[in-house]
Amino acid sequence: MSIKEEKAKLRERIWKIMEEKKIARYPLPPYNKIPNFEGSEEAAEKIREIEIYRKAKVVVTNPDFPQKKVREYVLKDGKILIMASPRLKQGYLQINPEEVKGKEEFASTIKGAFKYGKRLKEIPKPDLIVTGCVAVDERGNRLGKGGGYGDREINFFKSKFGEIPVLTTVHEIQIVEKVPVEENDTRVDFIVTPKRIIECKLHDK
Repeated sequence: MSIKEEKAKLRERIWKIMEEKKIARYPLPPYNKIPNFEGSEEAAEKIREIEIYRKAKVVVTNPDFPQKKVREYVLKDGKILIMASPRLKQGYLQINPEEVKGKEEFASTIKGAFKYGKRLKEIPKPDLIVTGCVAVDERGNRLGKGGGYGDREINFFKSKFGEIPVLTTVHEIQIVEKVPVEENDTRVDFIVTPKRIIECKLHDK
């Protein structure tokens, strides 16, 4: 079996388990998506315990539903939010916290980000990247939904600005023993679930 086939099989397994156990939440069904999960708000809350997040002034996030609360907290915590547009069709949007005070909940949605954000020609250096995953292992190897957008986003920022910490929020069930890896695949430094924070470099053996 090729690595691409292994990845496809793993995605299908995670989506199926999340659907069957009713862990997946709107938008349903979870297939072909970065799946929203039960407890995504608690995972977003837990990010605020991480020093790298607390010190960050500029945070890049993916636009997917499970990280919506992360985007909201970024704005509420007075940080600049850089959000990738869906499928990167319109590049990146910047939302400034002082411009959306009291409207953070809406501004953190895709619709709200397009309303309050501005399209970026020059991108500021981010202090943290938040990405979504279908599956991840404790060494930090991540598996997206198969479009390659997450890897493109992470590689773009790292090639432009150098090393930047990467974080993902997932349900415990999305943490697997091993994610199949190809050459251009990116890794995360932190995995945050509703229950715990995993620092991946501690597991890099």
